[in-house]
Parts: sequence; structure tokens; C-alpha cells
Amino acid sequence: MTDAVELVVLADSSGNPAGTAPKATVHTDDTPLHFAFSCFLLNHEGKLLMTRRALSKRTWPGIWTNSFCGHPGPGESAADAVARRSIEELGLREGAIEKITEVLPDFSYRAVDSSGIVEWEICPVFVATLVEGEEPAPSPDEVDSLEWVDPAAVIQAVDIAPFAFSPWLAEELSDRRLRQALT
Repeated sequence: MTDAVELVVLADSSGNPAGTAPKATVHTDDTPLHFAFSCFLLNHEGKLLMTRRALSKRTWPGIWTNSFCGHPGPGESAADAVARRSIEELGLREGAIEKITEVLPDFSYRAVDSSGIVEWEICPVFVATLVEGEEPAPSPDEVDSLEWVDPAAVIQAVDIAPFAFSPWLAEELSDRRLRQALT
């Protein structure tokens, strides 16, 4: 890991890149619209990796969510950011995920954490497959815990109790295209 400042790509109201800002300064009670991604990771048995956000996270600490997410850097495609973040967040080796498929290219959301911090993202959603024999060794700064679960059970749990999950997960799983890609 380098000491370089991680930059987030900001977006204008039309969804075009509109500059950058340090990630550490972006998520506030007045978060600007910016680019992100969300990824759902399946193993060779069809189980879905669910992660519980680290308790030290600024937004939604300790909440159960998708497998991993992040922000593409300047000039980086969302698919390349997925591959990079699988290494940084889940501790996977390069090439440990395959079949990176963009399922919801037009997903975006705005949500406010109970602390008042805002997430406002243009956030395409991906599904990827973990190479057989690989296992995550997540960064404790990102992930508190993880579980491999049946995707249908997650969908049912989100339908019953969406408040128990990250707001982006609940919104993403309301889309039939993602549900079909996971089951």
C-alpha cells in the first residue's frame, strides 16, 4: 500500500466526470455526487459472500452488505476498480475473481446514515465469481466479518427486513436483473 491520497471521481448532474476529491474528505453531511461500484461475489458452489462492514467505517459501521464496494480512481474503469478492490478489501490475490459482469450499469442512490453522513453515488453493480480454491482474507479496516450464504436466503431476508442491511444493498436487490443474476 502506498501513501498516495486516494481520489474519488466527482460527477455532475448529468453523470459526467467533474473533477476529483480526496476520498477522506468526500463523505460528509454534504457529500457530492461521485462514482463508485458495488460487487456481489459468488463462489463455485453458487454461495454469495456477504460482508459486515468494519466497526471503524465512517458510514454504516457494522452493517451487513454486499461482498465489497469502492470507488474507481481517475481514469480507471469500474471493472478495473472491482478487480483492484477485491485485492485491497478482501485480501484476494490478483486474478482470484473472474466473470466480472456489470448487471446494473445505471444504478445510483442517495442515502443518509444515522450519523448524518451522506452516500450519493453513481454506482454500477457487478457480479463476479471467485476462482475455485481461493478464500478471502479481508482487511480488518474494511470488513468485520463475512459469511457465504444462499443468495435466495439473502433476497428473502432483505425483502422481510431491509433495515438490517445497507441501504444500497436493499435498493440493488430490489432490481429483478440482479436477483436473476444471483440465483
